[in-house]
Amino acid sequence: MNLSEKILLRNVEIPNSDRIDVYLKRGGYLALHKALRDYTPDDLIEMVKKSGLRGRGGAAFPAGLKWSFMPKDPAVTKYVCVNTDEGEPGTFKDRLLIERDPHSVIEGVIIAAYAVGARRAFVYIRGEFFTGVKRWMKAIDDAYARGFLGQNILNSGFDLDLSVHRGAGAYICGEETAMLESLEGKRGEPRIKPPYPAQVGLYQQPTLVHNVETLANVPHIILRGPEWYARIGTEKSTGPKIFCVSGHVNKPGNYELPLGTPLREIIYEHAGGVRNDKRVKAVIPGGASTPMLTADYLDTAMSFEALEAAGSMLGTGGITVMDEDACIVDAALRLTRFFAHETCGKCTPCRVGTQQLSSLLQSIKEGRGQQGDIDRLLGLCQGMLGHTFCPLGDAAINPVLSSIKHFREEYEYHIKHQRCITAS
Repeated sequence: MNLSEKILLRNVEIPNSDRIDVYLKRGGYLALHKALRDYTPDDLIEMVKKSGLRGRGGAAFPAGLKWSFMPKDPAVTKYVCVNTDEGEPGTFKDRLLIERDPHSVIEGVIIAAYAVGARRAFVYIRGEFFTGVKRWMKAIDDAYARGFLGQNILNSGFDLDLSVHRGAGAYICGEETAMLESLEGKRGEPRIKPPYPAQVGLYQQPTLVHNVETLANVPHIILRGPEWYARIGTEKSTGPKIFCVSGHVNKPGNYELPLGTPLREIIYEHAGGVRNDKRVKAVIPGGASTPMLTADYLDTAMSFEALEAAGSMLGTGGITVMDEDACIVDAALRLTRFFAHETCGKCTPCRVGTQQLSSLLQSIKEGRGQQGDIDRLLGLCQGMLGHTFCPLGDAAINPVLSSIKHFREEYEYHIKHQRCITAS
């Protein structure tokens, strides 16, 4: 793949890129024509499998495999749900796609629904995305008007209805089962898994849940072939990825690059380097819930497998850069406060554990730390690890565990000198 070629973001800088006429002029819905005309549902599932596409919402589950889990019986009611909650701090790619190129996502939804035999699809969108809601609704109306949604789409005999539903701003609703609960009009709390949504999902029916960026990849796979797609990125991490870069960089923003692009290249060549020519101190590579890394890891490839080997995760691809003046204890506190605020409170380890972590970190930051506080933090994390109802508890301890692992001396300095080492 040519680094200058944009695939997922190819339309976003075009004037009026959210409008259907612009999308059609730039080859929009050709993949849908091809999918309905040339391929069976099973063909499409195999194509997505061959492409190697993995979920872009954080879990990285193989998309084609997820499609294959949906029951084949045409008599069974099935649904497709688009997760547009995007509450992960440091992540803002889905918002860009739905505001600037909603039809690319809609086209992916229709193809996915056809492949799994769903005739009803739902968009669940974060309540604060006011512009995104309007763009979704307008795009869906226009897709109906042009025959891309509704009855007998493109004379194929396939029917699909799609509608938009706003959430209430809960981070936990980014978790797929909590999103389904909210979509049903209930309190946004996660369900026990298994069963997984592909077996028992929305309204107790099999449901395919996908992130916005994941679905935006689908039309390109169908139009240009799974082999073309699999050549982008690495063997285990295929395709393009939108990396969201924020923090102490000169040019924060969204950058589309092949998976496997080195972290250093993203920060220095695309995001303009660190502000005021300062050094990198720490980087969160995949959104707030992924373990932070030090500057020693800047040559790590931004792929699922390389980041796992480095002790972190690709997550959503939300890269947050901290320079040499950043207080690591303060960063861990801010992140932990976020998780403490966003826990649904359903299980005790998460509800109480996040509050206790926040309280201890607050004491250390404010110069009230005591000997043994670091071990107390680690003990709390151990008590939460694997003991919470959903992954939020494990996500909440990542900033604490990783910051202590890489910057323990900074914690010790806080406790001994009652101030941050960066202030000395």
